[in-house]
Amino acid sequence: MTAAPAADLAVGDVRAAVAGARKLVVKIGSSALTDLEHGLASDRLDALTDAIAARLDRGTEVIVVSSGAIGAGMAPLGLKRRPTDLATKQAVASVGQLQLANAWGASFRRYDRIVSLVLLTAHDVGLRVHAANAQRTLDRLRTLGAIPIINENDVVASNEVRFGDNDRLAALVAHLTGADALVLLSDVDGLYDGDPRKGDASLIGAVDGPEDLDGVVAGSGGALGTGGMASKLSAARLAADAGVPVLLTAAALADRALDGADVGTVFRPRATRLSARRFWVRHAADVNGDLVLDDGAVAAVVDRRRSLLPAGVTAVTGGFSGGDVVNLCDTEGIVRARGVVAYDASELEAMLGQGTGDLPPDMRRPVVHADDLVPVR
Repeated sequence: MTAAPAADLAVGDVRAAVAGARKLVVKIGSSALTDLEHGLASDRLDALTDAIAARLDRGTEVIVVSSGAIGAGMAPLGLKRRPTDLATKQAVASVGQLQLANAWGASFRRYDRIVSLVLLTAHDVGLRVHAANAQRTLDRLRTLGAIPIINENDVVASNEVRFGDNDRLAALVAHLTGADALVLLSDVDGLYDGDPRKGDASLIGAVDGPEDLDGVVAGSGGALGTGGMASKLSAARLAADAGVPVLLTAAALADRALDGADVGTVFRPRATRLSARRFWVRHAADVNGDLVLDDGAVAAVVDRRRSLLPAGVTAVTGGFSGGDVVNLCDTEGIVRARGVVAYDASELEAMLGQGTGDLPPDMRRPVVHADDLVPVR
């Protein structure tokens, strides 16, 4: 089975696209791999490996994004509760990363397959040079026959420079690697319009667009994880916005999810994929400041996709330099777009409100060129 291009997908075809994806990112949540008493649950991990190995045998390239480092490190250190301070979380993760890597390696050895451990931080994806290096490494690992096991590098990531959860990391990796689909596996069998534990919620089988999510309430993560349904929903929408079909379901249903994709909730992707640069600007880049735009500039930038000129900028915040990514905000402070700014903050402050003809010849280029600008919905 061959995956259909995103532009050709109707809602009912998304499952076929996931089932036929030639390159697949599979994200596995902490709750699917660990428990508070015993740490890593080897039987559950082996079951996931079985499902992934079966998909590999079909000729699919699979990249695994695995949570569980902190959960895996808690039991060996005698901890009964997930730590809350940064230093302890990093220390526990340093133990857990080794436990996790060894467990995945041992499980895949049953199929004579080699795994590699790839640790990333938000900084690695936020800087284009680092992201390109990560992409080359992942591509080379797969050509060498190794299965990349990716996790956020909790040992060095601070609260200020982290993905926050591996769901978002998985969505970014799916775009970074040009994956044909993303499968998010956790402890819930799909997206519900309420809390399924209360017995009065209905499964949402397919999400075609934001209007399908009206009234949906998503909860936060549990004792072992930082994600929860809210982060999975956010990641699924991020990946779909980038043009990647998404399936969300329970890890216990991994065999069906990775075979016929006939379970859980699917998210229809946008018709065309964002370019690597526009995706980076919109979703991955470090944002180093804000520009406040008047109403006319907002309309020109967001509605007509025009370049931003100095006359439309009313205020500047942040210590950015030319080439950095900044938020473009309306007068209410709502972010309406992001873009690559052409001037340093100090230069731009002296240009506020001025027409192009009032500026020196070497400063008459746009503040943000239309080609470097992406609306934020």
